[in-house]
Amino acid sequence: MGLLDFFKKIEHGEKPKTMVGKVGHTLSDAVFTFLYSPNEVTAEGVHIRDGMDLKRTMFHVMIALQLCLLFGTYNIGHQHFTAMGQYVGFLEGFHLKLFHGFIKVLPIFLVVHAVGLGIEIYFAAKKGHSVEEGFLVSGPLIVLIMPPDIPLWILAVSVAFAVIIGKEAFGGTGMNIWNVALLARVFVFFAYPTTISGDNVWVSGFETVAAGVTTEYGWMHSIFNVLFGWIGIDQFQPGGAIVDGFTGATPLALAYQGGWPAVTEVYSTSQMFWGTIPGSIGETSKPFIIIGAIFLMVTKIASWRIILGCLLGAAGMGMLLNLWGATPFMTVPWYYHAWMGSALFAFAFMATDPVTATSTNRGKWIYGILIGSIGLIIRILNPAYPEGWMLAILFVNTFSALIDHYVLEANIKRRLSRA
Repeated sequence: MGLLDFFKKIEHGEKPKTMVGKVGHTLSDAVFTFLYSPNEVTAEGVHIRDGMDLKRTMFHVMIALQLCLLFGTYNIGHQHFTAMGQYVGFLEGFHLKLFHGFIKVLPIFLVVHAVGLGIEIYFAAKKGHSVEEGFLVSGPLIVLIMPPDIPLWILAVSVAFAVIIGKEAFGGTGMNIWNVALLARVFVFFAYPTTISGDNVWVSGFETVAAGVTTEYGWMHSIFNVLFGWIGIDQFQPGGAIVDGFTGATPLALAYQGGWPAVTEVYSTSQMFWGTIPGSIGETSKPFIIIGAIFLMVTKIASWRIILGCLLGAAGMGMLLNLWGATPFMTVPWYYHAWMGSALFAFAFMATDPVTATSTNRGKWIYGILIGSIGLIIRILNPAYPEGWMLAILFVNTFSALIDHYVLEANIKRRLSRA
């Protein structure tokens, strides 16, 4: 009760008048709402009751992302050691892979949340509002869609752009028209394209991905080496070099160059499904994405109509492009597009954002199908960007309110005609 009384004293005390005091008061309020659930309940005499609030909604999404985050952290280390021909088996060198990934993910996580939450706390204090919980989801999503070696200053600028221009400029949580996490990624892609595209950005710990390039470990690796030495297990060994024949190319890059045969020469379908391939931190493991998506659909946080609509749109467009077959990329079997890149992650966690997606049931079908079909068109037909879902979702976000408007207008007309 001591901690609770402390926060209550701040809450009911005199409101600060300086900006520094306002920021401090807002920060304490944010910590309080993070630690404690509200004890207010709906008054009697109403017909609708719901125990869900914004914080609980955000926590459900955070829970759904945890397996992707854990696997992605480990896969960073796995790709790093595979490049050097060391601990090639997935579970070999488990502690080295896990802690190398942790060393890479931790600064990204801290920078994203320090910048994003710092901006939100400032704007909340300026407006005299409490801090909203929207960034509890946007922050982890930004971490999961970034490459492991992204320069931290570029990451900080991209987060600031996404939060200020994409969210606070529209009024804050619940008012933005575009997905905040995707805005951070699209900023990096267009402002600093070499940091988020090509074959060199998906494998961490090397200046460039080429045979003979050596790795140098930092001070955090040295600290863990001391711990590993005490325990008597393998340590990080500086000077390891990339072996001949290793490529940091993703399946999408290979598919664009030579179609499905070029992909299967390097990666098996099993590797692509389980996610032991280069890629963004949290987008590679399909089973964990599917588990997270099922959790969100069962808890009704995410709309199954949007997810299924995305899958149907991508499948339909994939079949049409398979029939056309004018380029090697078009001949990739339509059902394997879900195995490559970030398709499933985008459908489960990005397209279903309740703020930027459509609200009507029919609108959700239209919204999902448009994302799936447009995304696959961009992925296959755009030579500069063999992916597509980021741009497709942001594009359809722009028209989600318009889609709902016409769905509602059509419903009104049908009812009037029956009357």
